[in-house]
Amino acid sequence: MGRAFQNRKESMAKTAAAKTKVYSKYGREIYVVAKQGGTDPAGNLSLRGLIERAKKDQVPSHVIEKALDKASGTGGEDFSPARYEGFGPGNCMVIVDCLTDNPNRTFGDVRACFTKTKCKIGTPGSVSHMFDHCAILAYHGDDEEAALEALMEADVDVSDIENEDDQITVFAPHTEYAKAKQALLDVFGELDFEVDEIQFVPQTTTPIEGDDVALFEKFLDMLNDLDDVQNVFHNAELPAEA
Repeated sequence: MGRAFQNRKESMAKTAAAKTKVYSKYGREIYVVAKQGGTDPAGNLSLRGLIERAKKDQVPSHVIEKALDKASGTGGEDFSPARYEGFGPGNCMVIVDCLTDNPNRTFGDVRACFTKTKCKIGTPGSVSHMFDHCAILAYHGDDEEAALEALMEADVDVSDIENEDDQITVFAPHTEYAKAKQALLDVFGELDFEVDEIQFVPQTTTPIEGDDVALFEKFLDMLNDLDDVQNVFHNAELPAEA
């Protein structure tokens, strides 16, 4: 599981620079998570992890505070999640997670990214069954047994746990995110998580070669340029750079 996760991280890193609207994306996600679970990070672990991740990505405090202020009021935008699935260049599988205040507009924009790069948008469930919807928590450490014991003691349904290069990585079903994170914090105290996310991790990968490589990168760039797109998950395996 970890290798597929790493492949996705490496291929996505190439398009990270294209996310010029990262502040608004974080602001929107913080607003929704705070609206759903409360604006106090101490009582909303999802919000706490999201704010920590935003700070690591150098999102200014005023952006975070503005999103929390909006969530605590009754007015403002009303965003809802939307998920689209399909097949990208080279027949790789793609999941696009969005937050939108206009589902019709968002669907049209996402569909255009698929059609303009000769890709095919599918129906809900068409590819997501080939991904594991995982909570992923990674932190600096080397005691895999202690981590596993802490998680088992808290009755967390652990999917996988890895110890590589002095980093412990825990994979659990997405529904176990809060319980898994709290179990680790309870035993080890404050942890500086390198990864603190819920992601779709592919069960298999699809090699992308030839002309499809450039088309795939164009496809990702187009999706990442959309304000409504929060995350793009895929199972593409790009060639190693020379």
